[in-house]
Amino acid sequence: MSKQLSRRQFVQGLAAAGVAGPFILPSRARGRAAANERINVAFIGVGTMGRGHLGRFLGQKDVQVVAVCDVVKERLDSAQKTVEDRYKEQREKGEFKGCQVTKDFRDLLTRKDVDAVVIATPDHWHAIPCILAANAKKDIYCEKPLTHTIAEGRRIVEAVAKNKVVFQTGSQQRSEFGGRFRLAVELVRNGRIGKVKSVRIGVGGPPVKCDLPEQPVPEGTDWELWLGPAPQRGYHEVLCPKGIHKHFPAWRNYKEYAGGGLADMGAHHFDIAQWALDMDGSGPVKIEPPEKGTSGLKFVYANGVEMFHGGPADCVFEGADGTIFVSRGMIKSDPATILEKPIGENEFHVYPSKDHVRNFLDCVKSRKECICPAEVGHRTATICHLGAIGYELRKPLTWDPVKERFDNEDANKLLDLPAREPWRI
Repeated sequence: MSKQLSRRQFVQGLAAAGVAGPFILPSRARGRAAANERINVAFIGVGTMGRGHLGRFLGQKDVQVVAVCDVVKERLDSAQKTVEDRYKEQREKGEFKGCQVTKDFRDLLTRKDVDAVVIATPDHWHAIPCILAANAKKDIYCEKPLTHTIAEGRRIVEAVAKNKVVFQTGSQQRSEFGGRFRLAVELVRNGRIGKVKSVRIGVGGPPVKCDLPEQPVPEGTDWELWLGPAPQRGYHEVLCPKGIHKHFPAWRNYKEYAGGGLADMGAHHFDIAQWALDMDGSGPVKIEPPEKGTSGLKFVYANGVEMFHGGPADCVFEGADGTIFVSRGMIKSDPATILEKPIGENEFHVYPSKDHVRNFLDCVKSRKECICPAEVGHRTATICHLGAIGYELRKPLTWDPVKERFDNEDANKLLDLPAREPWRI
């Protein structure tokens, strides 16, 4: 980090916690849990999405939630009560010491007993916790879209690989929603629609600049910590709702914190497209935005497949012999016979996972790769960022998915964003 300020504080925190050497933890604390051992999990962010994850993890018999983090006190208090109520019987038996609460996620990473973290923060707060958690040898479940910029994604991938931690991106469509997306991918990969010609992704538009007026900061909210690496600006409840809320906040719309609808649901649906096109480790080579408007941008892959931002369903795969339409609540084909023939035993089958959280926990124990590891999450987020950059510059761009660079210097300047001190990585 810039000037080593946050990194120095973090290392000092580890030392104060009794860790022998920087970023070196005992093997049990790195999540190398045996099949019958309990996994200690800490939560970073307990807003609407984080509370949902908290409930799911609390429902796993081999999980112990030991700490929660948020910048809003009401959310912290509520999450702590949820955890401690769940473990009331254990507490009465003296088996549970209580759930730690903190507004600074770095406090959680100093704990030797934390095996894994779940990160459900705004997008601009994904990369830093991911990298520091990896350096602390914690396994990681991080919500999508994985990053706020393309450069952040590569740094996460490198930190995860260097520290050999298990990583799951929260692209739940790979595991859940009735298996509809999994079936669509298998049908495409097994040639049921013939040679793929185009893909259409029906999601919202790119992000816009935040122009919200300033409001008083609510008591119990650490607005400065919510901003973190983002540009300095005044508080607004649209970005960080007061207290406990049940909706998904609109920070998603603003480029200072996220990637708009293009990256929010796009991180789910472009992910399925990449999977079906066998592009999990790569991406398109051209980006062609429309002259105006917030849909219609075209991605072109090296093999000639075209992918369009905008369409009649979440994901539409158009091939020489037919079309598949798939969304969270439906899957259909034209002709209908495409769906009638089952996938054969010897045909291509996707990674076996029907529960995204369970897949992560099983991999924490087995040390196998999750269904959506860091590289895959990074490549999917990259699609979203490429689209946003195309809309911003409004000119055709050539992209090298190996070097992760454009043929245009104005575009290359947008591969990363400046971060405020002391949060530069």
